[in-house]
Amino acid sequence: MGNSKFGKFILIGALTGAAVSLFDKSTRRQVMNTSNHMANQVKFYASNPDVLKEKFQQTKEKYMSLYDQFSGDAAYIKTQVDELKTLTPQVKELVVGTKEAFVDSKEEYKELITETKETGDVKKS
Repeated sequence: MGNSKFGKFILIGALTGAAVSLFDKSTRRQVMNTSNHMANQVKFYASNPDVLKEKFQQTKEKYMSLYDQFSGDAAYIKTQVDELKTLTPQVKELVVGTKEAFVDSKEEYKELITETKETGDVKKS
């Protein structure tokens, strides 16, 4: 395993691919422009580290505020879910109670109708 050439050949392949791609003039120009831009940025931040520090601070604050907002949203959703969990048994009890009330009323109406038919108290128009 120590003599594995896999990593070495991947690196050689990548370098070969990069060299071949540089045969194209527009690719060379783009690589040069990007390299020059990066070098200029490195020089600027090397001579102005306070600007780089400020950029990092702004980025950190942005992500911290995003994290705080996400945490607040997650806490709100958690409280809503907890409230729903507590309401679900109450709603279930209400539905069961309503169903039982209707079933009981239905039975009472049936009894009233059968009593009325038995006694003959039905009014004729």
